[in-house]
Amino acid sequence: MQTRTDRIAAHDGSFDVRVWLPDSGTGPGLLLVQEIYGVGPYIEKVALDLASRGYVVAAPDLFWRLRPNWRGEHTPEGTQAAIELSEGFDFAQGVADCALTVAHLDARPEVSGGVGALGFCLGGSIGYMLATQVEMAAVLSFYGSAVPDATGLMERIEAPLLLVFGGSDPYIPRERVAVVEKAAESRPNVVMHVEEEAGHAFHNSEAPMFHHPEAAERAWRVALAFLEEHLPAR
Repeated sequence: MQTRTDRIAAHDGSFDVRVWLPDSGTGPGLLLVQEIYGVGPYIEKVALDLASRGYVVAAPDLFWRLRPNWRGEHTPEGTQAAIELSEGFDFAQGVADCALTVAHLDARPEVSGGVGALGFCLGGSIGYMLATQVEMAAVLSFYGSAVPDATGLMERIEAPLLLVFGGSDPYIPRERVAVVEKAAESRPNVVMHVEEEAGHAFHNSEAPMFHHPEAAERAWRVALAFLEEHLPAR
C-alpha cells in the first residue's frame, strides 16, 4: 500500500490531502472527512482499512486555516483543545474544501468506478451538507450533529445516503435522531442505522471515553455493506 500527500489549491491558499492507494493501484475514490481531532491516528486507521479493501482514500486537512496538520489527542484535555480550535472553524469553507477534494479525486488516474464520501462527527455533518451540493456515488455520515437541523435539505441529496447515529448520544439526543428517522422515511435513497446503546463517536477506537467496540463493529459492517452495494471496490 502506498501513501502520499497531495496539495489542493483553494481560493485563499492551499491545503494538504493525505492519500492512501490500494495495492492494486486503482479503485473507487473515497473522501474521508475528519473529526475535530484532525487527520490523526483514528482517521489513518480508517483510511488504511478502506485502502486495504480497494479504495483510493483522500483525507483533507480541514483545519489548515487555523492550525495546519492539527492532530488532537484523544484525551479529555485533547478533546477540550480540539473543541476550542473547532470553534474558529468555518463550516462552509470546510464543505468547499471537501468539494475540491472530490473533484481532485475524480480527476486522478488512480480513481475508477466513482467517488463517495465518509465522514465522522464534524465530518459526518460536512459529508451530509456536501451531498446536497455535489453528485457522488455514495455518502456515509456518522453522527453528524448538524443533520437533525438540516433534514429539510435531504430532498436535495440524490446519492445513496447512510446515516449512522448513537441512540445514547449526549450531543445528539435521541429525539433529534428521531427527527432524522422521520425525514428519511420518505426517501428511498436514505438508510438509517441507530446503535441504541452507543454514544457519540462510538466508532473511534482511539478514544476510550467514546469507543463502543460492539456497536462500532456492527455499524462498520453496515457501512462496508453499503459501500459494497453502491461503490464496490472489486
